[in-house]
Amino acid sequence: MDNPLVHLHLVSDATGETVRTLGRACVSQFDGIAVQEHFWVLIRNTDQLHAVIEGIRAAPGVVLATVVNDQLRHRLEVACREAGLPFVSLLDEPVTAISGWAGQPAHHRPGRRQKLDEEYFARIDAMQFTMVHDDGQMGEDLDEADVVVIGVSRSSKTPTCIYLANLGYKAANVPFVPEVPLPRQVMALTRPLVVGLTVDPARLVQVRRNRLRSLHEQRETNYVDIERVRTEVTESRRLFAEKGWPSIDVTRRSIEETAAGIIRLLEERTHGASAG
Repeated sequence: MDNPLVHLHLVSDATGETVRTLGRACVSQFDGIAVQEHFWVLIRNTDQLHAVIEGIRAAPGVVLATVVNDQLRHRLEVACREAGLPFVSLLDEPVTAISGWAGQPAHHRPGRRQKLDEEYFARIDAMQFTMVHDDGQMGEDLDEADVVVIGVSRSSKTPTCIYLANLGYKAANVPFVPEVPLPRQVMALTRPLVVGLTVDPARLVQVRRNRLRSLHEQRETNYVDIERVRTEVTESRRLFAEKGWPSIDVTRRSIEETAAGIIRLLEERTHGASAG
């Protein structure tokens, strides 16, 4: 094959940063191959693993995994073996697997640095896009976004979008305020994935109070009134349901976990469109 296509399945029981970095470092050892990544993150039970295995069967390729649970890892390894596909964990030699599947030897260049290629510039472009589309700014070209995040104040919209941008996703965020209708551009979006962030009202009040203290603001306002905050959260959830937008509860999630959840929704959307 002159330009083989390698489906690279990256499976993790966490946010997947390690396996993503390793996979891309291995791919950089090859010239003339096309790689399609399939990113499977936060895989922590058998139902989630079953979906991964089905996805791998649908697009056979190399499977790299960072799965700590012995039972889940063993099931994944057995499924790959039965399908005749290479499976490696971080303790294995990923370059060997890619070499065998692609039919091309690795360069084995020590310390080979990642080239300033299209992916690099895409990440820079994503970061610039995210910064100018923070907190509802520049709504005219939201259709260019990969994902638009909506949530009440202090629901981690901005840091989540910045994290996504650092991974190459164009992420915009728009605040939800009960008395203020969302911009018509947001309500009419069809191309980007729109994701709502929700949070437990009591936890949100605590976060907002900490924010006010950091600003040396001691006055109690509606911003930290528990009943008012409950109304905000309830109305935001109602809107997400009415629009059919998926939502993520960020109460007990780190920024990395929230971003991983959004990436998984993006992957599901992409695979669903491909299947259709």
